[in-house]
Parts: sequence; structure tokens; C-alpha cells
Amino acid sequence: MLVSLPDSFRDPASVAVVGASDDPAKWGYWLARGALTGKERRRVHLVNRSAGTIQGVPAYHSIGELPGAPELVVVCVPPAFVHEVVAESLARGTRAFLTITAGIPDPDALAALLAEYGARMVGPNSLGLYDSTTALQLAWGHFTPGNLAIISQSGQLGSEIANLAARAGIGVSRFVSVGNQVDVNAAELLDDLIEDPGTQLVAVYLESFAEGSQLVRTLRSLTRAGKPALVLTTGASEGSKRLARSHTGSLTSALDTVDAACRAAGALRVSTPTELVNLARMLTRAPVPAGRRVAVVSDSGGQGGIGADAAAARGLDTPAFSTELQARLAALLPAGASVSNPVDLAGAGEADLLAYADLCDILLGSGEVDAVVLSGYLGCYGEDNPAIEAAELAVVDRLGEIVGAHHAPLVVHSMSADSAAVGRMWEHQIPAFTGIEFAMDALAAAARLHDFPGRDLKAPATDSREPRAGYWAARDLLGELGVSMPAGRVVREHADLTGCEDLTFPVVLKAGWLEHKSEHRGVVLGIESPAALAAAYHEMHDRLGDGEYVVEEQDTRADSIEMLVGARRDRDFGPVVVVGAGGTRAELHRDVCVELAPVDHDTARGMIDRLRCRPLLAGWRGAPPVDVDALAAIVVAVSEAIASRAGIADLELNPVRVTSGGALAVDALVVAAESAHKIRPKTEGDH
Repeated sequence: MLVSLPDSFRDPASVAVVGASDDPAKWGYWLARGALTGKERRRVHLVNRSAGTIQGVPAYHSIGELPGAPELVVVCVPPAFVHEVVAESLARGTRAFLTITAGIPDPDALAALLAEYGARMVGPNSLGLYDSTTALQLAWGHFTPGNLAIISQSGQLGSEIANLAARAGIGVSRFVSVGNQVDVNAAELLDDLIEDPGTQLVAVYLESFAEGSQLVRTLRSLTRAGKPALVLTTGASEGSKRLARSHTGSLTSALDTVDAACRAAGALRVSTPTELVNLARMLTRAPVPAGRRVAVVSDSGGQGGIGADAAAARGLDTPAFSTELQARLAALLPAGASVSNPVDLAGAGEADLLAYADLCDILLGSGEVDAVVLSGYLGCYGEDNPAIEAAELAVVDRLGEIVGAHHAPLVVHSMSADSAAVGRMWEHQIPAFTGIEFAMDALAAAARLHDFPGRDLKAPATDSREPRAGYWAARDLLGELGVSMPAGRVVREHADLTGCEDLTFPVVLKAGWLEHKSEHRGVVLGIESPAALAAAYHEMHDRLGDGEYVVEEQDTRADSIEMLVGARRDRDFGPVVVVGAGGTRAELHRDVCVELAPVDHDTARGMIDRLRCRPLLAGWRGAPPVDVDALAAIVVAVSEAIASRAGIADLELNPVRVTSGGALAVDALVVAAESAHKIRPKTEGDH
């Protein structure tokens, strides 16, 4: 549970800038200048060892000289003096700090000092903070007031987002550069935005996701409050994948897990600051589409085709219209105009500008699409020919009425960047972009908010039992989970082979204590008789020695598809579940879907539906469709196991053989949490 941050970081009654300066090339200048913009609202003290007058205000030599304890102290002094300034301020009674200085010695000691006094600190290595509603500006540069909050682990990247947003007509409600998070962390700052009336949208840049589970809960609360969160991050280290003991770990990247966290939270991950700002413009203007069906309308066949291709590349659908809808469109357009989707105006716009509005009205009201993208010359008519500017603006006004009536997004790709018509589009909640790729990026991202509005992660009751080692123990665990496996027997010595005679041959022999059996030739398939089983056992025993061998019936069902179901405990986000293409080529295909665990049946089905190999499960080239619900049930069971049993670090079923008759796990690996740090070699396709 997060503790509410004090008002000192939003609207302090007094601020002291330690290290204030008159030199515009220094941080202390900008901090002092920004602090003084709020002097009508709060007391502002400037502190510098040289004292004198700074920016026309008398300065103090030290915190000790101030007439009282400042509520918030901004620390911008050389690293060697940070501890001294903080200690002196604490002694005076200050309990909130913003520390700009980077490279301070012994940050752990600083954190301990803050904790001793119950004080809080943003930073060190922070670029500063800003709040538009309280005239609090304690950062380098300038900010345009608005409704976008920015919480950034990189101060400069946060500033870039703010600058790009300002150019796009979006201002900032609150800006906080979290720095090294020696105390206050990003989740706390995000939590502080949930009730902030000035914030409509949140931009987050993070390089690390410590306490990721708490971060997901906070982002989920933001989205519930109607404040979409846009998450920007860098690719995390792939080192953990190289150390993985299962395919589940090696097939999933850090970004896969961040994406899963965003889906659970109802947040959106973006790749660049420009993408973030374009999406912010979209979300602050247009409604979220109710699906992925898009109509592309253009006054150029080439632009329409490129628009349709751009939509498809981003997972949007451009469905062919019904015969009835095509007839209605054709009645408005010249003979031979394309009306199936994309729609080519074929000169109708030049003949009558209202054709743009009439077409959009029909399409948005048809029930056959969730959004319309207009691509081409609209926005340029009045710019190129002022005599028809009024007519073009009237069309834009009509489009605004249509969008309001249908409550569905209309997005424009215009060849003009800043004409009067383009400006009017934004006024009417119609996003307008200069590139079709920007328009489709924003629309596709907004559609993800509809697809993944967020979900509550309800962990099942905790099971404290530690998993036992070995394959037979893994079979027992899967049995508890309700996962079907082939009939089998344990063989510890030659005499145990007689107990295998009641199995249905062919059978498989496995060295059950090995995590990765193939690399040790610890698996023999296709054993057709008891005599062949005895020979295989003796050969393997001579090579590998005593141990717990397992004999299983071999799954020989026709038309089976091999899948992988796994789960692991992520360092930052906790339990995650994975489903994907399995078998010996799992790492070659790298076709997986990841979600935070646990998942319900519908979420599991959604994971399966997003796989590239999904058509194989539906029946490929005459093969019967397989039992996807049985596979989804295994995903649910495995997700609940990793969420409830803290003693399990890694759980993998590979392959799970799925047919029309059900799903059967034919190999499994369980890694206990206490041994997860032990790295052993592995190979692909262990069975």
C-alpha cells in the first residue's frame, strides 16, 4: 500500500533553493528563477554561500540563517555538500527535499538519514518538478500549462516529451524527474496523480521496474480514473534470457513482460517520444474506437492503397463493405469509383467538398466500421486557394458535428501541416496528422485501449509447499492442477521394468532427474516392446548411472499440434504465464504470448488467438481443428500455480500435444525458487 506523498511536492508554503545563482549557465539560476515565479503564492528563499543578491532578491548564506524552516528544500550544491545541507535542513524541521545534484557519495546513508526523520526526497539526480496549478516550477527550462502529466526517470527525456507536446498544442499539468529514486519512487508519484484534477493523461518513462507489481496496480488505478497512461521504456538487458533454465525464460524478453504489465494495467507502451505525443493528441481529442475495423477514404487511389497497407501493418482491419453499403457510397461518387474499402473519391471532393462529410456520415453510421481515416488533400484546399477556404472550413465544421453524433473517431491524414482547416479539425476533436503512418499508429494504439482495458489480478490462496525435484514429482504437481499426462511408471532398478508391461506400447524412456534430457541423451522415443525397453534402460543406465527413470506411453494421436505452456516468477513484476509454439523448434519459432498471472479462461483464449501459429490450431490444410479450450484450461492452471506457490520459480510444459480430442502434456520442468540461481546448460526441445 502506497503512502500518500506530502503536499510539499505539489504546493509547499515555502521553498528554499540551496545553490541559487545569477549565472544563466548554472542550474541554480533556473531553479531560483522558477521558484520566484511562485512568490505570490509561497515564501521563496534563495541560499548561496556567497550570499548577496540573487536575481534581485536578498540571499542567505545557509539554511540556518533562514527566518524559519522551509517546507521544501531544493538541493543544488556540489556532491560533497549534499549530506551537510540535508542534515542542516532536517535539524531546522524540513521534511521534503528535491535534490538535483548527481553523483552524491553514499546514497544509502542519505536514505537512512531521511528515514530517521520521516522525511521524503525526490532525486537525487533529478531534473526537477513542475505543477501548473500551483505555480510550482523547480526545473530547468520552460513549461506550457496543460493536462499531460510527465513522470520520467530521465529528466532530459521528460523535457523532450514536454517540448514535443508543447509544439503539438499539449501542455503539462505536472512534471517530475524521479532521478535515482533514493526515496520517492515513480509508483508513488503516479499514485499522486489519480486525484489530480489538472491531469487528463499521463506519460511515464522508466528504465527499471523495481516494485513492478505495485506499479501495475497504480497504473490500473489511473486508467480506472479515466487517465490513460502512456509508458515509454528502453529495452532491458537480455542477460537474464541467457541464464534461463527453461524455454519459458529464454523465449520472453523484458519488453514482453512490460507489455503484459501494460495490458493488465490498461496502459499503453510506446516506442518513441514522438509516438507518445501523437498518441496523446489522439487520446485528448478523439473517442477510443470500439474495435479495429477501419474505413480508409482518400481522394487518391495511391494514398488509399498506402493507407490500407499501413492499417494492416498495424493490426487494423479494412473489411470489405456490404453490398448495401457499397451501393450507398456509389450513389455519391462518380462511376467507377472504388467503394469496397478503401474508398476513392475519384474527384468527388473537388466537385463538391461536402462529399467528404457525406461519406464519413454514412460510414460512421453504418455499423460496419469502428473508425474512419481520411487521407489526402483535405486541409489544403483553402491553403492553396483562399477563395474556397470558407467552404472547406464549413466542411470541417460539418465533420465535427458528425463525429459528435456518432461518438466514433475520425482521423485525418492531411498534406497540410498547419492550415486553418487543420487547426479547425483539432478544435472539433478530429486528430489530423501529416503522415499516414502517424495517423495509423495513433489509431492502432487507441484501439489497444479498447482491446485491453486492464484486468484485476486476483491471486489464488497461497500454497506454501516447496516443489519436489525431478520429473515424476513434476507429473504429480500437474496431476494436482488437473493437467493430463500419459500413463507412466517410475523405474529405479531393473526389477521395476516388469511394472511397465501393462502400459500401451510404444513407450518413452526418460532420465527423470535431468532438467534438460536431450543434451545428455536422456530420452528414448518409440520403444515398441518390453524387450526393447529393457535394452534401452540398460544402455541409458550404463551411461548415466542410478537415478529415477520414467517410462511413459508415447502420444501417437494423429494431427497433434505441439505447444508450450510455461510460467515463471519475474524479478520485477512477479508471476507471468506464457503460451506459444512448442516442441523441438520452440526457440526457432519464438512465437509466444505473455501475460501477468493468474489469467482467466477468456484471457488465456486471447493469448492463444494472438499467436502467429493460431491458424494451425483452427485446422490447416484439411486437418481437424484442435481443442483450444483444453489448451486454454492448461494455461489457466499453470498461471494459478505460479501465482499461488511462491516456492516455484519456473514451471514449463513442453510440448503440450493438442488434438481435437484434448490436450496432453508430454514433458514438464519445475524449478524451485531456492535453486533458481543455479544455472545449468540446456538444449532445445527436451522431452
